Amino acid sequence: MQFPHHPLLPPLSLSLSSSLGSSPLLQAMVVLANPAIDQIALVTSPKPTPYFSTIPVIDLQDPGSPDALVEACEEFGFFKVVNHGIPTELMERLESEAVKFFSLPQVEKDKSGPPNPFGYGNKKIGPNGDVGWLEYLLLAINSDSLCQTSVDFLSEPSARLFRSALNDYISAVRKLAIEVLEVMAEGLQITSRDLFSKLLMDDESDQVFRLNHYPPSPLLQGFNRSLTGFGEHTDPQIISVLRSNSAAGLQIALKDGRWASVPSDHQSFFINVGDSLQVLTNGRFRSVRHRVLANGFKSRVSLIYFGGPPLTERIAPLPQLMGEGEQSLYREFTWEEYKRAAYKSRLGDNRLGQFEKHQ
Repeated sequence: MQFPHHPLLPPLSLSLSSSLGSSPLLQAMVVLANPAIDQIALVTSPKPTPYFSTIPVIDLQDPGSPDALVEACEEFGFFKVVNHGIPTELMERLESEAVKFFSLPQVEKDKSGPPNPFGYGNKKIGPNGDVGWLEYLLLAINSDSLCQTSVDFLSEPSARLFRSALNDYISAVRKLAIEVLEVMAEGLQITSRDLFSKLLMDDESDQVFRLNHYPPSPLLQGFNRSLTGFGEHTDPQIISVLRSNSAAGLQIALKDGRWASVPSDHQSFFINVGDSLQVLTNGRFRSVRHRVLANGFKSRVSLIYFGGPPLTERIAPLPQLMGEGEQSLYREFTWEEYKRAAYKSRLGDNRLGQFEKHQ
């Protein structure tokens, strides 16, 4: 069965096994340009009422936000932030520049890749065989702005508007991440309000920015199937700040293992607890497992800020967050050590497993 060629990605074909539809994860693969490497899993589309209607919404202007934020981190490791103070125009400006970039001829985009680890990527996610129905730009951040050396084309005069939009957006969401971490500390009744946020404010903090584009795959609608855009994973950093356009696709895993679809909201930001924050809170906060499915007629564009500590920062459960007699669940490690281990793993791996204390 042949699908029409999408201008942004190579031609694809769909091969179905005899057990199609017999399990939640179908035995079906989309085979792209190199069948030996590029296989993207096809999964069942969500049921008619899949949306996560009880998603925690944190109003940063609400006096009760510290307690509500802590509760959301404990239960889901995920929440939506409203009244964040970031102008819609600033968000839409970067989205517009991202759409212009992803609309360029493939040969032009390929000049900024392959990612190593920064740069333009198409289908392949990382060095270990993970693939998805997406293309992306992965960028390094220096202090509170874009590190232009991560992608050469951003230094060119033609990229002036894109570069300006990136710097303005990154500066704003970094400040938002810092504010969220300080509200979090307040909710945990920690004396030092900057206990977490100082890790992002450090001049040596390790920050990354990702722009993802999930092209539409309209013919899949007729099959009630969704292509894996970005496979299930947790984020290794402390915190992630996500904003997308109005196309849906994001799902998070609940405590019982079910996947819940998150309604799109291009006016708000979604926050993920990362692996490092789970360790700092000794497991009190959940590092949320999430994925993106590409299944619609509309392109999904998402912008994600990842806030990590300095490479030399030692990560271990914080004594002030542990109760009397509570034992540490994790052995101490540096962020550089964990980042290196994460880079060697597959997306779906339990990265924290090798750092857990087995008591």
